[in-house]
Amino acid sequence: MKPIDLRVKTRFIKKYHQHFPLISKDSISNPEVLKQEGAIVHLTEPSGKFIAKGYHGKQNKGLGWVLTHQQGEKIDFIFFKKKITTAMERRNSLFQDINTNAFRLFNGEGDGIGGLTIDYFDGFYLINWYSEGIYSFKDTVIRVLDEVADYKAIYEKKRFDTKGKYMDDDDFVKGERGEFPIIVKENGINYAVYLNDGAMVGIFLDQRNVRKAIRDKYAKGKHVLNTFSYTGAFSVAAALGGATKTTSVDLAKRSKSKTIEQFSVNGIDFEAQDIIVMDVFDYFRYALRKNLKFDMVILDPPSFARSKKRTFSTAKDYPSLIKDTIAITEKSGIIVASTNNASFGMKKFKGFIEKGFQETKTKYQILEEYSLPTDFRVDQSYPQGDYLKVIILKKLN
Repeated sequence: MKPIDLRVKTRFIKKYHQHFPLISKDSISNPEVLKQEGAIVHLTEPSGKFIAKGYHGKQNKGLGWVLTHQQGEKIDFIFFKKKITTAMERRNSLFQDINTNAFRLFNGEGDGIGGLTIDYFDGFYLINWYSEGIYSFKDTVIRVLDEVADYKAIYEKKRFDTKGKYMDDDDFVKGERGEFPIIVKENGINYAVYLNDGAMVGIFLDQRNVRKAIRDKYAKGKHVLNTFSYTGAFSVAAALGGATKTTSVDLAKRSKSKTIEQFSVNGIDFEAQDIIVMDVFDYFRYALRKNLKFDMVILDPPSFARSKKRTFSTAKDYPSLIKDTIAITEKSGIIVASTNNASFGMKKFKGFIEKGFQETKTKYQILEEYSLPTDFRVDQSYPQGDYLKVIILKKLN
């Protein structure tokens, strides 16, 4: 099928010549020609001169992704094999790491194919498809993995229903079905992972370096509060780092059994920890009322969350979250402030933190900053891809 010509508006031409990977709605003057997801497209100047080649795949981010700036390069098995093989070679040190067997193997546009990620869990491969367009290349991607990967099984998450959410399905693709949970290792810590149980698997791989820092540098001798705790991965890291106690708080009912499981697979007595199912904001008020103080507080809220009582958005509400945290953090206590919201950068995030501290007339010192680990490779022309921002700071007064 002949590639579809997409005319790039004049003011965006330079951007695409500089290898910007996202085909955004704003940049194209004739988006109405796009009919079929997965269709190969040519980005052209208004004169018809070729700029780049990509595919049409609607995501909340845009209309598709650029794949190559070589007009003659085919988007075929050889293309996908080259990209995936290169990505695997880049992660060679992780494949060799005896203490870690769970990591991101292929990171979308950072590895040259936007809309596609592949995670590795001790021989199991998990593919995330972010549009119908990239999903149309499924057979090709599976053929590549058949040829270059030694896998136990392949699973997938289709994340492209009409609202851009995960489509609930049997996620098994091929191989030997896993007996879940599988226990993976990350820097020597065990985590229970489920690849066929909804959108989430039990651990966010992008926080690997932060968990290690909490365990190795910050947790010893501290009472640690882990808010929005999900399956308690940070709490486990803190406990293994010598925390005197951890308190994990999350609104989701299943977070309790999941957190108990994560403690148990590490041989930690979960009954010596507090695991609380509660709205985090209600818990802040409860802690204040009871005059509870923590030596360390971990904040890793979702970008956007809605409960019966309130709506939370990091872009709007992070300063008030910081203020709530300051009130229950001991003097010289540590706050781990994190966000995965891609709509703002590190500078703006630091501004949210600064605002929270200024409004409470509290001083602080930044100890460390983290962004994505190296396996979450970022395209330098697309800084929005480097979504993770983590500040570890000390409350001074």
